[in-house]
Amino acid sequence: MEEVRNIILKRPKNRSIVLDTFYSKEFKNQPIVIFCHGYKGFKDWGAWNLMCQYLANLGMGVVKFNFSHNGGTTENPIDFPDLEAFGQNNYSKELNDLNDILDWTQNHFRNNSFVNPSNINLIGHSRGGGIVILKTAEDVRIKKVITLAGVSDFETRFGNPEEIELWEKSGVKHVINGRTKQEMPHYYQFYEDYLANKERLNIKNATKNISIPHLIIHGNNDTSVKIDEAIALHQWNPKSKLEIIKGADHVFNTKHPWDKDELSEELNLVVENIIDFIK
Repeated sequence: MEEVRNIILKRPKNRSIVLDTFYSKEFKNQPIVIFCHGYKGFKDWGAWNLMCQYLANLGMGVVKFNFSHNGGTTENPIDFPDLEAFGQNNYSKELNDLNDILDWTQNHFRNNSFVNPSNINLIGHSRGGGIVILKTAEDVRIKKVITLAGVSDFETRFGNPEEIELWEKSGVKHVINGRTKQEMPHYYQFYEDYLANKERLNIKNATKNISIPHLIIHGNNDTSVKIDEAIALHQWNPKSKLEIIKGADHVFNTKHPWDKDELSEELNLVVENIIDFIK
């Protein structure tokens, strides 16, 4: 398997993006999947590397990356050494990052005999699920889309009107990261960007407008993003396929760090569903 880690995509007007690629030389004309991590996530979290290796060994080209403002840096793409960048993140930046990754992927694999750069598919976990749905609705290059424990709405996650008013007055609110114990900032620009781009960031409308195949995968033990959100996505796009993974939590019964050389039973089921759906 060809695996290249921590490639740096430099952008003249924006922060650089760190990405990884995986593919096997045992297959020709492989479809590509681009994986988008979720909130307080990063490309090397938990079992994501192992998942990508599994997909590549089964005949898929894989690209995974850190969103430019996820809190990582090019020197340290794991965890959150740059909380200032984290605080300046917003949904529009993540959509623009994904667009640049799509451009890079098409260009990078243009002359690769093993991978087909015209067959690009998106996978998004959690908040990344919302991002891939929005991007799919506006970009004809995407052939299929998969959400893993994906969110169905962004607006409700900002809190109630009183919380938003306090946020505006102080300019920043903090969220504790349960694992690293960092106080992670969200500057009020996040909400201002949402209001300025409300139509573009409407996951419900985007889901209704998806005309390509859409697979929704969710665990019935997910306490971070309730299964009701998966059911809502499926109702908005009745042609989508809904796959419930029994006994699976928000990260399909994995954790960070993941030091095993096998996927959890639940994440292995996710991989099988991805392969069946795309191939």
